[in-house]
Amino acid sequence: MAGRGRRLLARLRAALRPGLRWKISAAIAAVSALVVLALSLLVHNAARASMINSTRDVQDERVQSALRIYEATGRLAFYARLDDPDLPAALKRYAAKGQRATYVVDADDGDPTVWAETPAGDGKVLSLKSSFNDRYSVLVDLDGSLIVGSTLVVGGGTAMGVLIGGRMSRRLRKAATAARKVADGDPHVRVREAVGGRRVRDETDELARAVDAMADALQRRLEAERRVTADIAHELRTPVTGLVTAAELLPPGRPSELVRDRVHALRTLVEDVLEVARLDGAAEHPELAEVELGAFVGRRVAALAPDAVVTVEREARVRTDPRRLERILGNLLANAVRHGRPRIEVTVSGPLLRVRDHGPGFPPELLDEGPSRFRTGSPHRSGGGHGLGLTIAAGQARVLGARLTFRNLPETAGGGAVAQLHLPG
Repeated sequence: MAGRGRRLLARLRAALRPGLRWKISAAIAAVSALVVLALSLLVHNAARASMINSTRDVQDERVQSALRIYEATGRLAFYARLDDPDLPAALKRYAAKGQRATYVVDADDGDPTVWAETPAGDGKVLSLKSSFNDRYSVLVDLDGSLIVGSTLVVGGGTAMGVLIGGRMSRRLRKAATAARKVADGDPHVRVREAVGGRRVRDETDELARAVDAMADALQRRLEAERRVTADIAHELRTPVTGLVTAAELLPPGRPSELVRDRVHALRTLVEDVLEVARLDGAAEHPELAEVELGAFVGRRVAALAPDAVVTVEREARVRTDPRRLERILGNLLANAVRHGRPRIEVTVSGPLLRVRDHGPGFPPELLDEGPSRFRTGSPHRSGGGHGLGLTIAAGQARVLGARLTFRNLPETAGGGAVAQLHLPG
């Protein structure tokens, strides 16, 4: 249960982890936002500076026109004033030097005010001030357009990031799915074919080709090891058969019984190793037949483990290979008898076959990683055997298209190990 909980937690974390699509989208959106912000500030400041310079020129022309009118008629035009007390200090200093100048006063809550002054003779200063609301309203409209344009650019960039990232994410997910199939032992899957997209060449294709090359190399190595194992086991069959025959001819006695027991164990080991080699080769094919599962299990359990209790909750008719199903059932029962404790319960519920004992349960390594050859489990489940029983059961289940799972029941439910075989319906 602990291993299953850890796997569920890992899947939940993977689901909550932001994917490549959203990371690329967020990166493009952030870059787009920074670019449009910088460009908007640049355009805003450039437009404002140009507008201020233009209004300075206009105000300068107006103050010169007002001075000419004043000198000719003595009237103040364009709302000009003489010696305005509100004249900024900077303009007063220019006027004291006899120079004409303009000055901009920024307002926090309104448009900037543009001043212009010119000496009018007799120590007087003629000045004008205007806010040029019509000109600065254009700047407000420009800012609005920049905001709308920036929003569209960021939105478009984000949408493009979603599309690009989604495509890459789909290709990588297909690659991961194909790689998992390769890891599960499917020799016909190729990551490059699963990824697709032959028109576009990118790093995903390089990754797919590298994974395919690695899978091919591993497959060749595993096939070589399988052939060596099968050849060794096959070559051992003849001398082991001779040993069995010779052991049967020994005179009665305790030493002869020990020899016969070890010789029979060696023959069983050789046969199991051969079977594992055949299952690893993925060349096994089931011979399917219609089977009444409850009746089939009842007959086999009576012969294999007479003390086990069989319960048929719901009968089911399944299409399977009887020989392989009997092999799986026999190995599960042998494992329960050897490593568990009575009572052994066999339950049939539709296409589900369950074998339970009341021992200490399966070791954590088996729950996390599945059956492993030549490993019999923790010391609490130690005993005779060579650790191939559950490995063979899992391999035969794979040939049948069934699913074999292992779990431990909590102490509140009586404890014990439970092996469940989910047969195809």
